[in-house]
Amino acid sequence: MKKKVFTLIAGLILLSGMVSPEPDMWAMFSKTKFVEKLNKEWGMNFLYPKFPEELKAFDGKKVTVSGFYIPLDINNSKVAVLSKFPMAECFFCGGSGPESVVVGYLKNAPNRKIKTDEIIKVRGILKLNGEDIEELNFILLEAEIISD
Repeated sequence: MKKKVFTLIAGLILLSGMVSPEPDMWAMFSKTKFVEKLNKEWGMNFLYPKFPEELKAFDGKKVTVSGFYIPLDINNSKVAVLSKFPMAECFFCGGSGPESVVVGYLKNAPNRKIKTDEIIKVRGILKLNGEDIEELNFILLEAEIISD
């Protein structure tokens, strides 16, 4: 009997080690360094990202990000902007860095109204943007809002 219990416990421990937890994408994003460079087209300096190799490994892969929902003042309800911080502290309003926001281009519009600062989870294909200044640096394509 003791042998069966030991075998069962050992098996459960081994199985739990096989399930890899999802990476903390906010921690990965925060490793990005930003360099100020002149954009000749705009005639202004902008911050351009230098993505770490660890993060580049996720480019083009499906990832999940949980964060505070930040509403956009546009009619396209198939766009979800998430912030690591609530709106009062976010990149747009509170002075956080560009590594603290991600945009998700949703496959389908949400089936309900999402409240400002509501924590949601979005899964999509990560695209790292290092050049287009009219877009965020961290993009989730073919994204969907998922529940826990």
